[in-house]
Amino acid sequence: MYLPFLRGRQYELLALCELVEAACLGKHIIPIIEPVKLSSTFIKTLKSFVHNRKKIAVIHNPQVGSFSKDLEDEKKNGFKQKYEELLKNKLIIKAHILNKHSKSELKQTEAQGFHKKDLLIITNNRDYVELYSEEFSSILPRYTLIPDESVFRRKIKRNRVLLDDKFEKQNRNIDYARLDDEPFSDDHLFYKDDGFIGFSDYSIVGDNFFESGFAPYAVALHIVYFSEDKSLRVKHFVSDSNEDITNPAGKFYEALEKLNDWDMAHEMDTLGLKGLLIHFKNETYPGLGTVKKLSMMHHIELVGQYLDGVE
Repeated sequence: MYLPFLRGRQYELLALCELVEAACLGKHIIPIIEPVKLSSTFIKTLKSFVHNRKKIAVIHNPQVGSFSKDLEDEKKNGFKQKYEELLKNKLIIKAHILNKHSKSELKQTEAQGFHKKDLLIITNNRDYVELYSEEFSSILPRYTLIPDESVFRRKIKRNRVLLDDKFEKQNRNIDYARLDDEPFSDDHLFYKDDGFIGFSDYSIVGDNFFESGFAPYAVALHIVYFSEDKSLRVKHFVSDSNEDITNPAGKFYEALEKLNDWDMAHEMDTLGLKGLLIHFKNETYPGLGTVKKLSMMHHIELVGQYLDGVE
């Protein structure tokens, strides 16, 4: 089982929405959204999963963004009502990040009719491992995401999902050109052997959260692929004209041309990769948000294709 952890920015929500509506989301994939805003796109994404009978997990206590404040904003009452109604659907798994307020937050969750056995719990801070043991001493949650560290493995032994940030983030896009091909993950090969029922990562975005982007000197495309030993690697395609921030469309095309040449030898069949190569054929520039969306779609669909073939 693969549970990609997404932060709920616009391009991440659209990636999930397009995958599920195109029937390209594998049957062994349950995305996790940590919502950063209460928006129409967020509501549309949840509706799309319900309509297509696909499971999705939503973190009710996000630790980043303005989502919690948005729930108290009277101007967004319409979105709030739709969100609370959608949460009642069994296809939407309620998720919780353990933190210093978890005792009260979990009590409130139970008061709302959500049982501990149905929750997805994220325990990625060692300060709250004992709290997990206290709260779930007699009732195990449906899934518990933990890092691959002994302090977590010793305390949490059942229904656990491996959570790891696999993307090696560089300070600048141009830095990816120095190591244009590198290992990404082999968790899909060994997670069961290591005592996990699933694995999770932050796709090709990484764990770091930034609400707003910036104009880069270089454009970099990050494309995952399977090597001969079936491990995942990531190939970075970087633009050449990187002296200043002008002409992002031209930079995108430079990187995309390299991807097009490389893909001729690999020929992966995913919706996201096809979308990128259509932009190459048409010489169009969709914006960097869409570039991230398509790269993420490719990753999630590719892992889904693998799991559907082996499980």
